[in-house]
Amino acid sequence: MSAATVTDVPVVIVGAGPTGLSCGIELKRRGVESIILDKGCVVNSIYHYPANMTFFTTPELLEIGGIPMTSINDKPHRTEALKYYRRVAEYFNLAVRQYERVDRVSGGDGAFLVETTRHGTDPQAYRARKVILATGYYDIPNLLHVPGENLPKVLHYYQEAHPYYDHDVLVVGAKNSAAIAALELFWTGARVTLVHRGDRISDSVKYWIKPNIENRIKSGEIKGYFNSTVKEIRETEVVLATPEGEVTLRNDFVMALIGYQPDLRFLASVGITLDPATNKPRLNESTFESETPGIYLAGVLVAGMHTNEIFIENGRFHGAQIAADIAAKRGGAAS
Repeated sequence: MSAATVTDVPVVIVGAGPTGLSCGIELKRRGVESIILDKGCVVNSIYHYPANMTFFTTPELLEIGGIPMTSINDKPHRTEALKYYRRVAEYFNLAVRQYERVDRVSGGDGAFLVETTRHGTDPQAYRARKVILATGYYDIPNLLHVPGENLPKVLHYYQEAHPYYDHDVLVVGAKNSAAIAALELFWTGARVTLVHRGDRISDSVKYWIKPNIENRIKSGEIKGYFNSTVKEIRETEVVLATPEGEVTLRNDFVMALIGYQPDLRFLASVGITLDPATNKPRLNESTFESETPGIYLAGVLVAGMHTNEIFIENGRFHGAQIAADIAAKRGGAAS
């Protein structure tokens, strides 16, 4: 393998979600060039949302860069959002490098080295004065930590119900993702069982979804096990621990939709730790510069483990504050 090709760039942004794109736009407006790296595609998290998902918010609250977002209905659909963010990236001519994973960030403020790999190419490296981490949390699923979780039939993301028609599917979880998946699977003809360690469907489930899933469970159309956990996953079965004792069910697929978390190991590798009092990364709340000088956090990463506090609606504004600080420290000079 050849030595890494090194490119000089003022700022490297890790993560090409709405927040990462917003950071790139705001930097460009201040005369500071950047490269945006993502291990997946543009707005990879939204791409992994359920195929038929409708946002809870209105189009204007998803806008970045001052570019209007239009929608056929009051609330935009996933496909409309994907199209919108592609259009924004193209309009601002952002230097987005898709499917390029950041392996390591070393060096210090003013002289970082960001090392990456991309399938089928030689290693790459970027010398950057500043680094912005806008990686979100959706790429790292919470695990069940039970025997059999590594079987191919166990999935941590749900996109659409069709492939599971006429199959026995266990949905683990009771928040929005799990409730929506369970309903769509049921409507598509899967035999659905939902298991949750709590005693009921989460109160955070969207108001038009919650009574629907509760009624399906009450009627027995979807079998629900509460105060219960998955004990073991087998090729054709699952074993549950329930208040009535151990239960073994016929099973073809397991949807473990129990949430996601930031890449804490990567954050620690660049010197970023969580405040034990708040469980959030230590940072300057005005500039979003982290405890590691020259490294900024944006979007849901700012919330740490409290991922329900930061959404696209408010995370998109982090870019302006970060870009203003970076430009000010460079005297606002063009790159």
